[in-house]
Amino acid sequence: MKKRSKKYIEAVSKVEKSKLYSKEEAVKLVKETSVSSFDGSIEVAIRLNLDTKKADQQLRGAIVLPKGTGKTNRVLVIARGPKAQEAKDAGADFVGDTDMLEKIEKENWFEFDTMIATPDMMPLLGKLGRVLGPKGLMPNPKTGTVTMDIKKAVEEVKAGRVEYRTDSFGNVHGVIGKASFSEEDLLANLDAFISQILRIKPATVKGEYVKNISISSTMGPGIKIENNFDK
Repeated sequence: MKKRSKKYIEAVSKVEKSKLYSKEEAVKLVKETSVSSFDGSIEVAIRLNLDTKKADQQLRGAIVLPKGTGKTNRVLVIARGPKAQEAKDAGADFVGDTDMLEKIEKENWFEFDTMIATPDMMPLLGKLGRVLGPKGLMPNPKTGTVTMDIKKAVEEVKAGRVEYRTDSFGNVHGVIGKASFSEEDLLANLDAFISQILRIKPATVKGEYVKNISISSTMGPGIKIENNFDK
């Protein structure tokens, strides 16, 4: 059995397991129960009433958080010609085409957090799917990372864009900031994330859509939030 640290046990003691906290209470508590020695991330987990065997109930997308993520994202753009220049002008960290793909394949290079590509580059990316897919780095039109609007895509990632997708159990997870964020900023990001999930509710969902919501810090305990968002 894994031995918990004194700090973690102390943090857990502050959270009532069966209590549903208001979002304001939860955000205050999640900062207090952040036990990592570094500036940990704050994550929201939403359990949804979805049948993920149905294609239209497999949610995937991205949202630009109003207060950012607190993380500096390194962006790689796979594009040619004017679109490559557009990427450089927009502030992409790395830009290229076959040269960058060969670097990934031959050198196992992954010094980037997000890959963006123009549609014409996708056939070249196909052979790297087995490498990029498991790492969550494969560009996808649903998340806005396969696009001709390179400038917008790069700027959104740099501004604090987070991707989300349902797992096989219908859960959606997303980072909403850092433990060092103010309560106001965390609340703004939490509201934006939940609003996005509510906005894309599949029409085929019957009954209650949101089953439960919780937030937690890196290595910290989960804190359940009152579910009154989709009422």
